[in-house]
Amino acid sequence: MLEIKKLRENPSKVIEKLKKRGIDATATINKIIELEKNRISNQQQLDFVLETLNNIAKNIAVLARDKNFKNIKDEKDKASVLKEKSKEFISKSKEIENEIYSELIKLPNTPHSLVPDGLTENDNKEIYRWGNFNSSNKIIPHWDIAEKLNLIDFKGGAEITGSGFPIYVGKGAKLQRGLINFFLEFNSHAGYQEIIPPFFVNEKSAFNTGQIPDKEGMMYHIQDDNLFAIPTSEVPVTNIYNNKKLKLKELPIKCTAYSPCFRREAGSYGKEVRGLNRLHQFDKVEIVQICEPAKSYDVLEEMKEHVSSLLKLLGLKFRILNLCGGDLGFTSCLTYDFEVFSPGQNKWLEVSSVSNFESFQSNRLKLRYNSSEKKNEYCHTLNGSSLALPRVMAAILEHYQMGDKIIIPEALHKFTGFTEIKF
Repeated sequence: MLEIKKLRENPSKVIEKLKKRGIDATATINKIIELEKNRISNQQQLDFVLETLNNIAKNIAVLARDKNFKNIKDEKDKASVLKEKSKEFISKSKEIENEIYSELIKLPNTPHSLVPDGLTENDNKEIYRWGNFNSSNKIIPHWDIAEKLNLIDFKGGAEITGSGFPIYVGKGAKLQRGLINFFLEFNSHAGYQEIIPPFFVNEKSAFNTGQIPDKEGMMYHIQDDNLFAIPTSEVPVTNIYNNKKLKLKELPIKCTAYSPCFRREAGSYGKEVRGLNRLHQFDKVEIVQICEPAKSYDVLEEMKEHVSSLLKLLGLKFRILNLCGGDLGFTSCLTYDFEVFSPGQNKWLEVSSVSNFESFQSNRLKLRYNSSEKKNEYCHTLNGSSLALPRVMAAILEHYQMGDKIIIPEALHKFTGFTEIKF
């Protein structure tokens, strides 16, 4: 959620930034500014009434001491009227604050100056590419090779639950587990504290990190308990710091977590959802950082390099995209997407997004820190996939086909216990 003080200080700047998303927020922001003026005016009147009541109380004490009972009654009558007035102002204050809040939550985060112009994914800017893939052999798509080697049972999962819920079998399950352990160990060595979070969150937690009201249609909802299955472990991990006041020396906070992730992915169909391309349940390892504002874009670059290192160790061809304004997530100021090359499909598959949310999430979380210059300043929050498993698995199965076997990347050998999968 955008900070009200930033809107108050420079509303035209916020309006201009949001245009990069293809949004004209003029009416909403002008309404918020007008409501904020009304709130301040109402608060000033309330403060005056409360000050007057305080002075009356002092007068009554003096009159009581002097046994001036007639004037005490007059003062009490004045106080009674003013108390009713104060209730009206307090009620009005809550009404205005609720109206401001309902308008604020409609606004997405403001894009950073580095965000490219454009409204669709075609306008995303490629900023980096690594690795090569040259093969004279026909590459078998991962869904066929997984079925041929009995690594993943797509049909069995569909019968048990539905499409998008695969069963990993034998070396397919061990490769999946090996990837998870590799990612977690790599993240831990980089200073991230490992967390095992809850896999369900309440409505407030989903709101705090921006899934609600933006993405509730993509989340599985347990109606009776009003709980949501997590779309990513970013949600519970970031909410660990809900309503926290941190000391500067505690920053940055670095967390990593593995979790299954659940997404309805409504409206997805065709080739885009085949095999491991788009699942309703999948595994992912996440990294989250909380830091002071002045350092958040240095942290973003650090996280970008961290994810790049993981993909290089796996030997997968990948590229990094700087998302344009129209493709930017609701909560993000700047996002880098990582895509691995799928030779069996001759296409790029997203495996990670690394984002800086600045104070958007921390404002909702009431997550602050005590700085040397300012008291209770909002922290900046960042997160990234490190990494999402399905498409990494798909890329490995396609990239490492060698004759009658699949070679396992060397970085995974100690985690899988095997170095190849024979046909």
